Amino acid sequence: MGIDIDKTKFETRDYVEFENRLEENLSVLQELLADPAFGTGNSSIGAELELYIVGTDGNPLYANQEIIDELKDPQLTVELNRYNLEYNLTPYRLARSAFSSIEEEIVKKLREVNAAAAIYDGRIVAIGILPTLKRSDFGDHSVTERKRYQALMSQLIKRSGTQFRIDVNGEDPLKLTMEDITFEGANTSFQVHYRVNPIDFADIYNAIQVVTPLAVAIGANSPTLFGHSLWHETRVPLFKQSIDTRHTDAYRWRNPARVNFGQGWLRHNAVDLFRETVRIYPALLPICAQHSSKQQQEDGEVPSLAELRLHLSTVWLWNRPVYDDAEGGHLRIEMRALPAGPTAVDMVANAAFLIGLAEGIRPQINELLPALPFHLAEYNFYRAAQHGLDAKLVWPHLGQHGYREQTITDIIDQLLPCAQQGLDAIGVPLEESKRYLSVIQRRLIRKQNGAIWQQNKLSQLNQSMSTDNASHTLLETFINHSNSNIPVAEWPL
Repeated sequence: MGIDIDKTKFETRDYVEFENRLEENLSVLQELLADPAFGTGNSSIGAELELYIVGTDGNPLYANQEIIDELKDPQLTVELNRYNLEYNLTPYRLARSAFSSIEEEIVKKLREVNAAAAIYDGRIVAIGILPTLKRSDFGDHSVTERKRYQALMSQLIKRSGTQFRIDVNGEDPLKLTMEDITFEGANTSFQVHYRVNPIDFADIYNAIQVVTPLAVAIGANSPTLFGHSLWHETRVPLFKQSIDTRHTDAYRWRNPARVNFGQGWLRHNAVDLFRETVRIYPALLPICAQHSSKQQQEDGEVPSLAELRLHLSTVWLWNRPVYDDAEGGHLRIEMRALPAGPTAVDMVANAAFLIGLAEGIRPQINELLPALPFHLAEYNFYRAAQHGLDAKLVWPHLGQHGYREQTITDIIDQLLPCAQQGLDAIGVPLEESKRYLSVIQRRLIRKQNGAIWQQNKLSQLNQSMSTDNASHTLLETFINHSNSNIPVAEWPL
């Protein structure tokens, strides 16, 4: 999804050719999915972990390329801002202790990246939004030197024609404007990829959409920005607004935001989602591959669908469909709403809970959907991000007659056995599933996730020091606890 490109300026013929290729890609994808054998195989998970680099003073350290040059790890790559990195974790088969393997890899790789960062007096932090960020950490000077980012910024600014406005409510609301998209780099996440058989894609995707609010609330880890206490998952509104090119006008229609929860339930198969992104969103990076996917298909090769994949990388659905030509071609669902941090075990527990719960409700998903119109699922997502474990959601039930709100903690508590059943059904070893779901249960019991711990710690520190000093002290304590890999529910204040 994050492949680099070789140009930053485009002409009308570039868009025409790219759009023709997109139509060809959709046709080829439909043909591929018509084959019952396409994309079948063992389920697996992988992930992308976005990270901050900070100096010894706790402030962002602009050294992502230096660290990559030092480490020479092909799985490590840069992000939009120069103080961010992304580690592409190895995919693992679910039946072979995938979750434990990912946790072990995160711990190992964080240690290696930290060692490389130390050469530049840096440290690596997995946290949704860095509490020590300042306005001066954003702007042209903070952008990583890659043509992809330069082109993306140029295209979004061109379509916006104005400033990007940030307006996030909360205990201490934040309003500001920016002339570029570098606020997007304030958000770091743990993006989980789940390989699924195409025949199951629609039901699994819908189930993931339904339960994502629960995973966002229990895993929240981004409660502040610039010292302002905002949403439990401030990443959600910040990411959406930081690249929103639409003009506000109450009397005109508007295109859907390029960062969104979706347009409705998936009714048929994955092609519908890919087609929707092509129909709704104009191309931002119209760059065609050397060989067309149709020609690749006719030559007996696995089609790359390069243009469709590039286009999807510029539409940031919170749960995004992914086509990959590896291993004969397959489909994945990329779950993008989970934050980075606080620890390896916490991140993996969030992923296990989300996937387990989705698989647990999947057998009943088509009975549940009529009880939850899509706009209420979207409502649940934003309320969970805003209020975290204090949220109330409109939750569907079999045989219901009318709606009622429930506290999100009660919903999660009731559904933990369902998550266990889901993990059992997809072959996750019992010892592994019980371990990670116990991490989730412990957060419920203590009512402490990363966001709540940060809020409480800041409240305590603000009684005796300035906001800036409190943010730096918070970060140092966070780093010490995070490096121990002790679940956040057990962290003392």
